[in-house]
Amino acid sequence: MSAVTNPSRRLRADAQRNRDAILRAARETFDAEGVLASLDGIAVRAGVGNATLYRNFPTREALLAAVMHESIEAALREAAELGTRLDPRAALTEWLALLAWRLRVWNDLPSCIATGPDESASALSSVTDPLVEQTDAFLARAREAGDVASGVTGRDVFELVTALAWAIDRFGDDEQAARRRTAIATAGVFMSGAHG
Repeated sequence: MSAVTNPSRRLRADAQRNRDAILRAARETFDAEGVLASLDGIAVRAGVGNATLYRNFPTREALLAAVMHESIEAALREAAELGTRLDPRAALTEWLALLAWRLRVWNDLPSCIATGPDESASALSSVTDPLVEQTDAFLARAREAGDVASGVTGRDVFELVTALAWAIDRFGDDEQAARRRTAIATAGVFMSGAHG
């Protein structure tokens, strides 16, 4: 993780309290209003000034990456477990459903992710790059098993799942509907005629 989302130096106690308050307020605000909510409103909710918020998180993407860190770490732990208990095709299928469901969690998060890689050194890259790498790892296993065609990349599939997360959010899918939508939309990732 980058220094923005996981500072390597110890903060003073008051600075750490401010940072924690900002992250808590941002998480609550993003849950209620989506990730394009007012940063000024987040600062007010955290009980800090705008300068304190921007000193800790210079951009919306930096704040969003810090808030996402915990969820991404949990997703990667789940991925490790999937890889040990499921065959390659089932593990990839489950990972794509899990990823689409996690990325849909806040309004407009998929939009921020989609525009993030266009910006050099985007703060969101620190949380999305590990997800792309994990997707590549699942694809490689499934490709070796003959379930995925060559030429499909982790970045391709991650971008597809990001678009699916947007649809899942916009259509108000519950988890079962989200799984169905993801299975239909990602069917082309798999080799036709492969077991399923």
